[in-house]
Amino acid sequence: MSPTWGSSGVPVVIVEDDAVIGRHLQQALESHGYHASWFRTGQRALEHLRTCPCEVMLLDLGLPDSDGVDIARQVRAEFSDLLIIMLTARTAEIDVIAGLDAGADDYLTKPFTATVLLARLRAHLRRHTTNDNAQPASTVLGALTLERSSRRVFVDGHELRLRAKEFDLLAALADQPDTAVSREKLMAQVWDENWYGSTKTLDVHIAHLRSVLFAAAANAGERMPTITTLRGHGYRLDAPPRTGSGDHQGRQPEPQ
Repeated sequence: MSPTWGSSGVPVVIVEDDAVIGRHLQQALESHGYHASWFRTGQRALEHLRTCPCEVMLLDLGLPDSDGVDIARQVRAEFSDLLIIMLTARTAEIDVIAGLDAGADDYLTKPFTATVLLARLRAHLRRHTTNDNAQPASTVLGALTLERSSRRVFVDGHELRLRAKEFDLLAALADQPDTAVSREKLMAQVWDENWYGSTKTLDVHIAHLRSVLFAAAANAGERMPTITTLRGHGYRLDAPPRTGSGDHQGRQPEPQ
């Protein structure tokens, strides 16, 4: 699947078992130029995705056939570039973290208005277009190469499998290696400049991105950049040392 990330005509899959909510979401999206397909079960949505390319999934966590977290995990395993936004009535932080850990890119807590959903969608789609076009085509940091035009990341020629938001985060940090980047700036650049609510989604995505980079460092060693947590501020991508033994090899992923 190769996303176009346009502002209209974007194919969206809605997974919502409530008929009133599902129909309302479908009508709201179609009235704003999206191509919306609505399903009441996760398995029906999965079957649709396997035959019809899609770019966005709006996923309710409380489904009749399976838990939305499990569906998110299956979808992410098969469609790494798909934008997944959870729609949930669960307000506990542990539930939100579970969904993000499963592969969701964002979440909206019910009840929400169609206006808020549409604004969040526009922000995500705009972010992909802006991030890909505003920066150099590629960035090389030691063994790591980030290619914006194809949205691919390689370590010594071997491609890393990153989620869409993980790629955006890595690109944002790689734009300013060895420079502190605040949480607020990362949220604005990767998610939405008007983001409100918890920024836990940033921590979850950073944690998974860090684990992927650490696994790749098993072969690349000290030639891999690492992500450092700056308590009370944000994060920094430390470029690998140009010479010398350095201290990156064998480093364990930092806690959030």
